[in-house]
Amino acid sequence: MAVTGSVLITDVRPYGEGDRVDVLVTDGEITAIGPGLTAPKGVATLDGGGGILLPGLVDMHVHLREPGREDTETIATGSQAAARGGFTAVFTMANTEPVADNASVTDLVWRIGQEVGLCDVHPVGAVTVGLEGEQLAEMGMMNAGAAKVRLFSDDGKCVHDPVVMKRALEYAKGLGVLISQHSEDPRLTVGAVAHDGPTAARLGLTGWPRAAEESIVARDALLARDAGARIHVAHASCAGTVELIRFAREQGIDITAEVTPHHLLLDDSRLETYDGVNRVNPPLREASDNLALRAALAEGLIDCVATDHAPHASQEKCCEFSQARPGMLGLETSLSVIVQTMVQTGLLDWRGVARVMSERPAQIVGLDDHGRPIEVGEPGNLTIVDPDTEWVVKADDLASKSTNTPYAEMTLPAKVTATVLRGTVTHGSAAAGGENR
Repeated sequence: MAVTGSVLITDVRPYGEGDRVDVLVTDGEITAIGPGLTAPKGVATLDGGGGILLPGLVDMHVHLREPGREDTETIATGSQAAARGGFTAVFTMANTEPVADNASVTDLVWRIGQEVGLCDVHPVGAVTVGLEGEQLAEMGMMNAGAAKVRLFSDDGKCVHDPVVMKRALEYAKGLGVLISQHSEDPRLTVGAVAHDGPTAARLGLTGWPRAAEESIVARDALLARDAGARIHVAHASCAGTVELIRFAREQGIDITAEVTPHHLLLDDSRLETYDGVNRVNPPLREASDNLALRAALAEGLIDCVATDHAPHASQEKCCEFSQARPGMLGLETSLSVIVQTMVQTGLLDWRGVARVMSERPAQIVGLDDHGRPIEVGEPGNLTIVDPDTEWVVKADDLASKSTNTPYAEMTLPAKVTATVLRGTVTHGSAAAGGENR
């Protein structure tokens, strides 16, 4: 049974709109909203400082590395990073050691996340045994286990065999679960480490064409159509993917997609230094792709933001660019990057931020207790943001065990000041007897 708490949040503006109000959460549920509320006896008070109140953020795509690579991240440190980033629920990918391709591993991850208690950590089950793309994993057993796995992905690898993917989609349709595809035709990316464009050619880096992503997106959309199944596109990175999603939706195909903060803000011009921190899968594309992805997110063609938070040890990044492990940290900087790329540019307001960072991801994965409206009777999963603060990202100050952030020493706008999970303060300071982790 999930732990619940009570807290009075004072001086906040839900969705950044209207006058400042107080919000009372009692036993994990919002019980009152209005000005001048008084905390009941024994209930802590959390000063919102005039900040913006959002539903707790939901991330469909993180890597918390446990079990197997606890040297780079653990569920505990990843949960702390998530809470500091405003997240109340995250979905951690299956490429652990051992692979999360059975209920023993997925239930272990779920139990550890519940014991840590800083956010809901939902394990993602592998689609195929060992991520090898050959034999379907026991999705039904993982779905029936304690973790109730509802999202499956071989992320890090593409389910590239169309016959295997077809069967996986048919199986997922019967179970009522969702498959998230890492869209990458491996035959087009042998040795590839950078976007296939002028920058890679000039720097002598093997190019990764957009078609490697686009061809799988198109194929999987058609397979999902025939199976009557849902398909989710992980970390969309290029303009062509946006147009393929538009086409698929016009055909009535049930397709959703996510975009990472780094594919909205960063482009392949950063590769000039050969710094391994900038190597990511899929690669940083061109500035024109950034703009297309931003527009698609604002329009709703791309449904949501997902960080693809991917911690790596320093020796796995401080090396020759082609040998660097792909991936970037993202949990603590995600909200700020969305403010810079989407809010400050006028593409989204704060309700839009709630939509793409909380409501839509929760809807896509079927969470009925996250991404809910800020209303009486709804779960007390909430995030407070100071929209006027600027902060300098210091890699060593992040909660993650790793430091591979591409935003180190960058000044970003907006700061998460507090996070509340079912009435319990998981980040921030609550006065007078409240829980502060």
